[in-house]
Amino acid sequence: MPQQHCDIAIVGAGILGLSHAYAAARRGLRVRVFERTATPLGASLRNFGQALVGGQPPGPMLELARQARPLWAEWAQRAGFSIRRNGSLLFARNEAEEALLEAFCGGRVKEHGYRAELLRGQALDDLYGGAFSRHRAALHSLDDQQLYSREALPALIDWLRRELGVVFQFSTLVRDIEPGLLRTTAGVFRAGQIVVCAGHDYQTLLAESFAALQPQVCRLQMLRARPERDLGLSHAVLTGLSCVHYGAFADLPQAEAIRQQIRREAPALERHGIHLLISPTPHGELIIGDSHDYGGDASPFNAEAVDRLMLDLAEDTLGMRVEVLERWQGVYGARGPAPFSRLPVAEGITAVLMHTGVGMSVGPALGEQTIAGLLG
Repeated sequence: MPQQHCDIAIVGAGILGLSHAYAAARRGLRVRVFERTATPLGASLRNFGQALVGGQPPGPMLELARQARPLWAEWAQRAGFSIRRNGSLLFARNEAEEALLEAFCGGRVKEHGYRAELLRGQALDDLYGGAFSRHRAALHSLDDQQLYSREALPALIDWLRRELGVVFQFSTLVRDIEPGLLRTTAGVFRAGQIVVCAGHDYQTLLAESFAALQPQVCRLQMLRARPERDLGLSHAVLTGLSCVHYGAFADLPQAEAIRQQIRREAPALERHGIHLLISPTPHGELIIGDSHDYGGDASPFNAEAVDRLMLDLAEDTLGMRVEVLERWQGVYGARGPAPFSRLPVAEGITAVLMHTGVGMSVGPALGEQTIAGLLG
């Protein structure tokens, strides 16, 4: 006999699953979350913890990131995890990167209401005691936020369970679903609605529906490091390399000069999809990356040369050496038909997938949208 009915069953306890769980539970619904591992181990745990607004392209993704921003602040306060809300710093290292930042501030900042300022001269010199003064300029995106995923996700799960009554079914694989029913390794469960947020697992559930999207996965090489001197860094750090990766900048005419410069001077950066991201943790360490390797499956093998390219960029930007403490792979769903897909698969079954690496930035708002839509 089927057991333990809930209003909404969610498959996956990454940030999309938790966002949908919150949106449903705060509306008074009975929510059960199924996760195959004993704790979340996917993209939501392995990432930089950056909830970026400033890098999102104008349009739906920018609006989702803006809607997600206050939710992260609320969750941090209520669940008790650390969050930095003072933005990010994107450094222009050369004339081409500076020209793009000038164009962005002169155009899109005004047209689309990005909260950002361009720092030069004394304002640049004043950052961290002059540690970054050799750069030409810095774009300070004021709405960007950072959290430490390894601590934030467990705290969020505990709060959802304790305060909102969400039931978590960890170490439980959902083998099959049909309208109103989930068959799992822990038995059979009933639910009024089922929402599948299974990350880049395109095979266990709804494989035919996912195949139609032709999704891929992206594999990132990432590192945790300790700087030789404590800067007291409290901003996420990027360089102009990121301008050819993030939608807020990548289609501006000035981005082509940066691409051409990369191809002339450092083609390996384009070949491996490398741009610099540095996220400080609450413990004085730095998460450094990232590279991008796309395909149907994620290779288990990291290339030391790729790590070295990223470390060289980090050390050059920071002006100091760093000591590597950990290395790992981030893996996320990528290259579907849009930045994300929301699929009404069958009566009472909805799948939500990210096709880009900004789930932390927009996930909370996607959860709100989906649950509001399901409830009419």
